[in-house]
Amino acid sequence: MRTSEIIRNTNETQITLKLNLDGSGVSCIDTGVGFLDHMLTLFARHGGFDLEVTCCGDTEVDDHHTTEDIGICLGMAFAEALGDMAGITRYGHIILPMDEALILCAADISGRSYLGYGLEIPTEKVGTFDTQLTEEFFLAFVRKAGMTLHLRQLAGTNSHHIIEGAFKAFGRTMKQAVSIDPSQAGRIPSTKGVL
Repeated sequence: MRTSEIIRNTNETQITLKLNLDGSGVSCIDTGVGFLDHMLTLFARHGGFDLEVTCCGDTEVDDHHTTEDIGICLGMAFAEALGDMAGITRYGHIILPMDEALILCAADISGRSYLGYGLEIPTEKVGTFDTQLTEEFFLAFVRKAGMTLHLRQLAGTNSHHIIEGAFKAFGRTMKQAVSIDPSQAGRIPSTKGVL
C-alpha cells in the first residue's frame, strides 16, 4: 500500500501528516490556517488522495512557518509513499478552469527538484492569508518530493480563484503522475533505471 506518515517537530511547528496515494479523496485538515486548510482539502479531493494533517504552529507570528513546513511534510510524504517509483506514470498535466482563472499545471516525478512558478496573484491577502506564501508552499513541496512542477496562470484576476485553481490542478496533476501505468509492469520509468 502506497502510504506514508510524517511527523516533524521544530521550534516553530509540530506537524503530523498521513497520506494514502490510492485513497478516495477523504481529508481531515487542521493547520491553524483556515485558507490553507481549504486548499489542502481541495488538493486531496481533486487528487483522490486520503490526507490527514494536524499542525500546531507559531501563527501568532505569521502563517509562513506553518505553510512552508506543511509543504515540506507533504513533499516528504509523497517521496516516502512512492518508494523507488517503480511502475508509476511519472508525468502529469492539466489545464484547469476556475471561473475566470485558467491554470496550467505539469509535473515530472524525476528526482530533480524544480519549481516553475508563474502565478500572478494581484492581491497581497486572501482573507488573512498572505498570498506570497503560495509560492513558498510549492517550493518547499518540490524540494522534498524531488520533482519538477510547473504552475502557470493563463488567465484570471481573482486571487482566490487563481490559488484555488492552482491547488485543484496540483491535485489532478499529481494523481496522474503517481498513478500506476500497467505498461510499465513495475519498471522504473527512466532509461537510467532509477529516478
